[in-house]
Order: sequence, then structure tokens, then C-alpha cells
Amino acid sequence: MEKRVIVFLVLSLAIIFGYEYVLKELGLLPQPSVSEPADSSTSDAPSPLSTSPGVPTSGAPATTEMAQPKPLGGDGRTAQKSSGESSATEVVEVETDLYRAKFTTRGASLISWELKRYQNSSDGKSAVQLVRQGGKFAEPLTITADEASHSKELSEGIYRVERDFTTLDQGHPTGHLTFYYSNPSTGVRLEKQLTFHANSYVVDIALKPSGLGAVKVGLGTNFGVVDWGEGFIGSVGAVSLIDEKIETDAPEAETERKGDLKWVALQDKYFIAALIPKTSASALPRKQGDKLVSAAVSLAVDSSGAPLGLQLFAGPKEFDTLQSLQIRLEDTIDFGWFLFGSWDMVRAVAKPIFYVLRYINDFTHNYGLTIILLTVIIKLLFVPLQYKSYTSMKQMQGIQPRVAALQEKFKDDRERLNKELIKLYRDHKVNPVGGCLPMLLQMPVFVSLFNILYMTIDLRQAPLGLWISDLSVQDPYYILPIIMGISMVVMQKIQPTTMDPTQAKVMMMLPALMTFLFINFPAGLVLYWLTNNVLTIVQQFVTDRFFFRPPVLAPSTDEQGDKK
Repeated sequence: MEKRVIVFLVLSLAIIFGYEYVLKELGLLPQPSVSEPADSSTSDAPSPLSTSPGVPTSGAPATTEMAQPKPLGGDGRTAQKSSGESSATEVVEVETDLYRAKFTTRGASLISWELKRYQNSSDGKSAVQLVRQGGKFAEPLTITADEASHSKELSEGIYRVERDFTTLDQGHPTGHLTFYYSNPSTGVRLEKQLTFHANSYVVDIALKPSGLGAVKVGLGTNFGVVDWGEGFIGSVGAVSLIDEKIETDAPEAETERKGDLKWVALQDKYFIAALIPKTSASALPRKQGDKLVSAAVSLAVDSSGAPLGLQLFAGPKEFDTLQSLQIRLEDTIDFGWFLFGSWDMVRAVAKPIFYVLRYINDFTHNYGLTIILLTVIIKLLFVPLQYKSYTSMKQMQGIQPRVAALQEKFKDDRERLNKELIKLYRDHKVNPVGGCLPMLLQMPVFVSLFNILYMTIDLRQAPLGLWISDLSVQDPYYILPIIMGISMVVMQKIQPTTMDPTQAKVMMMLPALMTFLFINFPAGLVLYWLTNNVLTIVQQFVTDRFFFRPPVLAPSTDEQGDKK
């Protein structure tokens, strides 16, 4: 029984953790080149309007006019500039304590969204950029229509822009940025107002279209997807909540999904960009290629001329932040992941543990120390189960010579062997699965901890100390995985086993395999596993020394008969 369980675990871990890694090392995994976001600091970038002279600090909004604008009646809008007049394009910058955003007047689209409180894992210095730029990356917040001609002029036309703020802070917590487009030759008009909030990743969007039957608001391509990652890191790409059901698949052809749409988003493990319609809408997720995904929402224009309302959320997948929106956006953090699906049982266990983890960290202010303390607490809770498992394994080890003798005696009679083994277990009051059941009861907790430490953004950029500066990435010097492998060797040496010497030697490969797999795991996860191993070694030593008394095995029924 024990050998089969161990072999199953080894093969499962090897398949789950090593499959994609081996393909990559063999060069069989395609690695498409993904264009990096353009550096906003380049010398040829237009200067942002937020630093331009003449922007009022309060009162009437400042207006940036295009070259030689043509007024249309008394509404203050300007005519579309021809596509050749690229010099009319300007960039508008909006900055809060949380992010720095840039918009272009060509198409009134978003071209940059930097998260000021999060740095790239590659260098640890530059801010995380959620917007990808390049020919194959559509720009977020671009407005299109059902008619192709209208879509082109809305997405490529030059907009007039107004703003009523210079900075957003506690003194001025809200600001409006409004883009205007009008084309008298086609009768198309559009007003797009963005409302920013100083301490929120949410942007309120109000659209006032004219001459259009329906409009589509795009999330762009890979907006919010910073890192596709490798292995099992949850769902990456498009995700939506329709009719209270979360959908994570994206078709290759644009397909409209109707129903009660709460939001549609693009996400990776740590970040997300979502459009949240306030009126009836449909989702348009689409897979554009390998590691390329886009999404949009379609809004029907009201004949009464009422504005179309929606919101943009673009930021980190912080549980409290997402939960405060009360639209189940926090469910994109997959606490329930297990093997090849998401399990409600694991999720039900993971969330309380997650709350405890953060509660402990409020006192320690160090997630490395928090992981150690949480592992100790969980280990103490499972002491009775682990003692029962250990006792059962010791009893099995004690009768192993008799089991081996029966297997040799009845090797050609399987039915008789099973009967004799059952009698042996009954006579000595030994449960052959007693060592496995307590382990199975602990599995949901271990899997939940694995998900928490692997999936949540709380550990990102969280240092342990010494050489570990980020618990969400691998140990740069592989010290923790090596120590963990050594601890597994010690555990194998001191744990009772019913395997024969040949099988035991084969299983000595397990620590090497686990060390190899854990080399690329986040340091926080390796720290948890190492702490659990050390506590198991200590517990086993204390149990053997002070608590466990080897049972005196009574002779079996056959042995009693032989004595007579």
C-alpha cells in the first residue's frame, strides 16, 4: 500500500511540475516574442498635457485645441483632423498615488498604465506596465462601432480633450478627463468622459455617442497580462462573469456572449484589467494567437440619448481591493486550484487560512516569519492525526517479517494470501491503511497552503531577509531547495517503512527529484515545505523519545496452534 501511494505521488508530481519544464529545456515549447511596452521616457515622446502651461488648477477646464480647429455650431467640438496630420496627436497624463496613466488624443485610447507600488520582477526597479504596445497589440479603451467605416474614424480620429484637474490627491480626490470627437460628413459624434479617483484603481467611464447604433469598448490586447508564466499558475488570459458563472475560455473568432454580464477582464497571476458595464452589455473575448488575447464589451446606444456607463479596473489582484467592488472580481484569485481543475472544497479551506496568514502578518510584518508561524500552528493542529499515522506505520513495520513470510508461503495462491493477511491484521489489531488516512485528511490543507503561497500577490516583493528579497520568486542561490532536499533525506532515514531494502534505495531518489522540482518554485513555498519537514523531524524525534512505546505483538492464531 505504502509503495503504491509513494509511486503515485512521485509520478503525479513529476508530470504536473516537470512536463512543461522538460518541453522548454528540449526546445519543444514555442516561445513567441512578445513586444515590450514602449518606454515612456524616450526623447521623441510628446510632452504630457499635465505638465503644459495654462492648465487651470480649479474652475473652468483647460482645452487643448488641434491645429486650426473648425468649430461645429455652439457645442465647442472640433472637426476630425485628417490621418496625415499626426503632429496634432498629443498625450495626456494622469497620475495618482497608485498609478500613472497616459492617453493619446488619436482614438482617445490608453497607451500606458504603470502601477507605482509594484515593480517588475526582472529588475526590481521599473514600475509594472499593464499596457502592451506594438503592431499586434490593440490599445485599451478604443471605441469602435458595428460599421467598419465608423470604427476606423472613431479609433483613428483626433479627439479634442478637456480636463478639470492638474493633480489628484487628498485635497482633490476626483478629476474628469473628457474626449470629444465629431465628424459632420458622417454625422458621428462621441463624447467620452473618464472620472479618476485619487485612491482607487477604478475609472468611471461615461459615453455619449450620436449617429451610432452600438459601440464597443475594447480592453485592448494583453492589457493586464504582465507575465504569462509557466506551469500551473491559475487561469491566464480572458475571463468574464456572465449569468453568475465565471468563463475562462476565449474563442479564436470574435464571438458575442450575451447574458447578465457583470464584467469581462484580462488577467495573469497577479494583475487584472476589467471592464464593468453599468447597463446591459455583452462580452467579446477573443484569443488572437499564442499568448495573445483581447476582450471588449458591446453596448447598445439608447435612443433617448442617455449616457452609457461602465467602469475600468486596472491594478493588482489584491483580495480586499477586489472584494470591496462586490462584483466577485476577487474570484479571479483561484484559491481552489488542484491538479487539473478548481475544487470548491480546497477553496473553502484556503480562504480561512488566507485570512489567518494576513492576520499573523499584521504582527510580524514579515511574510517569511509569518509562513513559519502558520506552518507551526497547522502542524500542532494535526499532531493527533500524525501520531495516529505514525503509530499505525510502526505497527505495520513490526509485523512486516510475518507479512513477508506469508507472501512467500502463499505466493501462488492470491486468494489464500489475502485471507491470511486479513487474519494477521485482525489478530494484531493493525489497520493497513491507518498510516494513509490521516495523510489524506490533511491534503486539503496542504493544497490550500500551496495555492495561497503560489497564487496571492501578498508575497510579491515581500522579503524574508538575508539573500531572499522576494518570496514570490525562486531562491536565487538555490539554498532553500537544497536544505529542503537534505531534510527529506533525514525524514526518510528516521521514518518507519515496510519497504524492502531494494525499494528503499529506489525511493532515495525522491529527495533529489523534489529538490529538482522545487528549484524553480517561489521561495515562500519552499520555505513552507522546508519548515514542515523540519517540524516533522522534530515531532518524530520527540514521539520516539518520550511518547511512543512499541506494542507487544501477540502471536498469531497459527503460531498459537504450532505451540500446542
